[in-house]
Amino acid sequence: MDGFQDRPEGKFAARFGRKKKILGLPLQVTDGVILGGLLFLTALAAVFNKRVERPLTVIAGNLLLILLYLGAVLWLEKISSRLGRFLLRTASVQCLFLQIFQTGCDVQRIFFGWQDETILRLEKSVFGVQPVVWIQQFARPWLTEWMMFVYVVYVVIYPALGAYIFFKRGERANEDYLFHLGLANLVCALGFIVFPVAAPMNWPDIRALLDVPLRGGVFTSVAELIRTRVHDPGGSIPSPHCAVATVMWIMAWRYGKRWFYILAPVILSLYVSTVYGRFHYVTDAVVGIAAAVLVIVIGPAIVTGWNRRVSSGPSLPDQGPVRGSRLFRA
Repeated sequence: MDGFQDRPEGKFAARFGRKKKILGLPLQVTDGVILGGLLFLTALAAVFNKRVERPLTVIAGNLLLILLYLGAVLWLEKISSRLGRFLLRTASVQCLFLQIFQTGCDVQRIFFGWQDETILRLEKSVFGVQPVVWIQQFARPWLTEWMMFVYVVYVVIYPALGAYIFFKRGERANEDYLFHLGLANLVCALGFIVFPVAAPMNWPDIRALLDVPLRGGVFTSVAELIRTRVHDPGGSIPSPHCAVATVMWIMAWRYGKRWFYILAPVILSLYVSTVYGRFHYVTDAVVGIAAAVLVIVIGPAIVTGWNRRVSSGPSLPDQGPVRGSRLFRA
């Protein structure tokens, strides 16, 4: 492996790739976390179905996606092409990330009602103002467009950074990346249930104060389209944008420090954009960052626990970087 395991990034990656046969399916720790998480959220929708809008749709949709995901796990065993393995693994895992987020939103009010007033009181006591209202005085078309750009480009960084890690550092390193992203998404979904928050533009008292229009260009239009056509009320605390972006940034440091510095202005601006763009309160962003740190701290213990239970069986080959490839040179 040309000393791959001797490099610092190899030590992180070496923990991943162990597979456990469950019902004949060769599952890795990433599969265990996201499948287990989605099954748990689906069970909540079933048990508390009277408090969930369209529960049968939620449950049936989740079960269908889980079956398709398991099919992808089996299919992955038959693919030898590195590009094919990357595309199938990335697409299937990230589809489950999206479903965990959506299901978390679907079941977020099974125990508690909206907690926006609590957040507004807290932020007023800490800052003396409502930050999401105060920040609108700085609104300028160029600034709005930048903020909306970083908010939207996050969706592209998700698979792009995964591609860099996979082809430059190897398949196990990519599992490290996917595992922590999956755990972050699950922590956020659980947070939605523990403390449901509707978000600024969905809370009438605060929306009435947001009277400065956010004008920009293409990315502003795309972000507004996401707000109006994709986002439903809730899914706010922890901020998934801030949590996942922080995990991606940490993984960039782990597997490609140049990209950590390149992404720095984007990630730092993204934190601000969640409040500037009225998608989140400051508290959501702070808790999102804290959730990412928690994931990085507890992640190794989960992986270690999984590996202890996998005494034998197949594992991923650590193929290391693709030699001779100019596509992802660090």
